[in-house]
Amino acid sequence: MKHLKILILPILIVCFSCKNKDYYNLSARNEDGNYQTVVEIPAGTNLKIEYNHEQQKFLPDQREGIDRLIEFLPYPGNYGFIPSTFSDPEKGGDGDALDVLILGESLQSGTIVPIKPIAILKLLDENEEDDKIIAVPALKKDQIFKAETYKDFLENYPEAKDIIELWFLSYDKDNSIQLKGWGSEKEAEQRIEKWRE
Repeated sequence: MKHLKILILPILIVCFSCKNKDYYNLSARNEDGNYQTVVEIPAGTNLKIEYNHEQQKFLPDQREGIDRLIEFLPYPGNYGFIPSTFSDPEKGGDGDALDVLILGESLQSGTIVPIKPIAILKLLDENEEDDKIIAVPALKKDQIFKAETYKDFLENYPEAKDIIELWFLSYDKDNSIQLKGWGSEKEAEQRIEKWRE
C-alpha cells in the first residue's frame, strides 16, 4: 500500500488590502485607557512590512526595489507602532512612530491591539534613537507572557530578554545598531508620552 504524504505549509496572512484607514492618527490609547499598537509584522515571519501612510496600506518594505526579507531568525514578536506618536528627528528621534514588539501569538498585519508596556529597549540606529517598547497584550486572555512589570520580565523571562536584545542587535547587517540599555515599564510609558502628538 502506498503511503500518502501530506505537506502542510504555514500560510502568512497579511492584510495588504485592508480598507483604507488612517492607522497613524488613531488615538494612542483606547477607550479603556490602554495604549494600543498597530501590528505591521506578524510574529514568526521574515517579510518586513510597513504601513504606508500615503496609500493607507500595509506593504512590503523595499531596498533597491526588492521586497525586504530579514535574512535572520524571524521576528520574535508582533512588530508595529503606537499611533499618534512621532519620534521627532529634531529631538534625536528617527522620524517614525514609536516602535513596539508585542510578546504573544502571531497577529495579522492591521490588527489593533491594546497593550501593556513592560520594558523599553534603548537603541541607537545610525546615531538616532530607535527605542523599542516591549509589551504584552493588555487583555489577560491574550497573554502568553505572565509579566506586568519589567521586574516580572527579568525574573520570569531573562532568556527572552536576552533573545530580544540579541535579535535587534543582529538582524540587520546593513545598519550599525548600538545598545544603550534597558528600562522599566515606567520609562517605556514616559517615552510614549514624550513622543505623543
